[in-house]
Amino acid sequence: MAMVQHKWSQDVTEHSDALDLEEGIFKNDDPAEIAKSLKRSAEHSKRRKGTPLQSAMGMLTFYINRAGDNLSKAERTKLERAKDELRALFTD
Repeated sequence: MAMVQHKWSQDVTEHSDALDLEEGIFKNDDPAEIAKSLKRSAEHSKRRKGTPLQSAMGMLTFYINRAGDNLSKAERTKLERAKDELRALFTD
C-alpha cells in the first residue's frame, strides 16, 4: 500500500500557529506585493503568536529556509527584498 508522503513543513504550515497565506504568494515577482500580502495575513490571522511583524517575518524566513538550495539567486534576492519591504510597511 502506497503512503502519501507528507512534508513536515507542509504540516507546520497547515496545523501550527502559521499564517493563512494567499495561494502562490511567494511566487509573485514583486517583493512589495509579497510584503503587503504577508502583512494582511498577519494582521487578520487568529492563529498567530507574537506581533504581526514577527509572524509575517517568521513565515517569510521559514519559506526561504524551507526552499533552501532550490531557490535561484534571483528568487532568494526577491524574497530578501520582501523582508526589507515588510519592515518598511510596519514602521510606516
